[in-house]
Amino acid sequence: MKLEFDLGNPSFTLLHCAGLAGLWMTLKQLEIEKVDRPKGLNWERSKRKVILNWQGSDKTVLEWLLKESFQINDGLIALRGLDSQTMRKDAQVIVHQGILGTFLQHNSTHKSAGTQTESLSLGEGEKEIQITYKALQNYAYQDFASNLCDKNEQLLTKPISIAGWLNPGAVVRHVAFSSDTSFEELPENAFLLLFAPVACYYYILRSKLRDKRAQYALVVPEITDLEKYAQYRQNQHLRYATYKDFHASGLGDAGLKFLTLEATINITKYFGVPRCQVLTLGTVAWATQQKTRTDMYMVEASDEVCHNYQVCDSHLQHKPMEGKESGFLITSFARELIAENLARNQPWYSGISAKVNSNELFKKLSYEREGLYQVIQKVQSDEREKLFVKACHEAINYTYGQVADKTKLGEIPNFERVTVKIRTGLSRCKNSDTFREFITDFWSRAGRIPTLQQHWEELMDFVMVDKNWKKSRDLALLALASYKGKGISHEDNADEDSLNEENVIDIGL
Repeated sequence: MKLEFDLGNPSFTLLHCAGLAGLWMTLKQLEIEKVDRPKGLNWERSKRKVILNWQGSDKTVLEWLLKESFQINDGLIALRGLDSQTMRKDAQVIVHQGILGTFLQHNSTHKSAGTQTESLSLGEGEKEIQITYKALQNYAYQDFASNLCDKNEQLLTKPISIAGWLNPGAVVRHVAFSSDTSFEELPENAFLLLFAPVACYYYILRSKLRDKRAQYALVVPEITDLEKYAQYRQNQHLRYATYKDFHASGLGDAGLKFLTLEATINITKYFGVPRCQVLTLGTVAWATQQKTRTDMYMVEASDEVCHNYQVCDSHLQHKPMEGKESGFLITSFARELIAENLARNQPWYSGISAKVNSNELFKKLSYEREGLYQVIQKVQSDEREKLFVKACHEAINYTYGQVADKTKLGEIPNFERVTVKIRTGLSRCKNSDTFREFITDFWSRAGRIPTLQQHWEELMDFVMVDKNWKKSRDLALLALASYKGKGISHEDNADEDSLNEENVIDIGL
């Protein structure tokens, strides 16, 4: 039997290519460890191909290969292609949890051995986090050879039906028409899909914009060079990261985090990964018995996007906190908003007014005002946008100053009332005319605004050109959320709203 797999196969999806990379990495690790193989089994690996050759029973060879590739170590899924057993325990746990939360989310795909609890690091100097995960006795990958072979132990020649755990989200559309709506693959391609979990990556997801039940993000890389990608997947940032590093606030955050592990932004040249597909699986009202693909992005690592995400990553971090018994993690709302835009190749602040549509969400955003302010200064964007935000900052400062001047001696200025008034005024802007009326009134009441006077002509485009009004409204709200002048508290500790259930990473089963 000879099986030949090529990245250039026109029938391959990104997941098939990921499977080919996973097979490539597995065969390489078997070579490194000098594992005894069945007599007559040989293989060849190149940058774009894998060729398998063997003699005798197909089932015997496939059973051996799957047994050596997919193992269990202390209840955790151990992937030979990742040399899992030598990875940091945090990385082993997230691979285990990620596979169970995406590929093997249905209980029929694995047999549990109870639960285990581990104390894992949230970062240097931080309190450890207690996590509980499901330990396994076995899982579907280990004994799939029988599904690929006939009664004579030879590889099947006709397509076979593919279960959702081989291709997450690819489910039967209607049980009554299973034969017409199920997914099918050639046996050799189904074999390849078994190795996709080796090359894919996983993040625990805690989004404030999406359904809370979407708990994991699955990252499927676009691979153009098998050898280069193997080097990337074995990167020390992945193998030795802490548990904190495996969390993302949204799909954009997950995809860009994966593509910017190295300081260099030329990821395509060095690792052959120009972009990746990121998807979530969650429960929907019409199919509560199974996980369904609920969202998917294709994230590309352009120079500007990577730079802006790295700025965001530096100043809007997920924050470890100390609880009574263990640590926990609060995800960044501002980071999620920005990363979603960057992943969609939109302006980094796009749509912020539509998404931050309540006082509660605005408080969550403005809690990160210091980080937002730094992001505004350092992102690559139109300089006029930064000038517009600066002009709004000055107007807010002068408006607060007027309130302070009118406050009687011994009383505390009610800056919060002014902030709410500005935010609600922006929320009422539904077209270019109402925004123009609001911003001109706001600026005129503030008094002399130096930046507006010095850059009048550049900033008038944000007010007078009808097509710019939504962008201008977003920038004005961003200015309000990032303002850090008089009347603003700079406390480092999270307020009560920031520590509620919506903001804390769920680390349960």
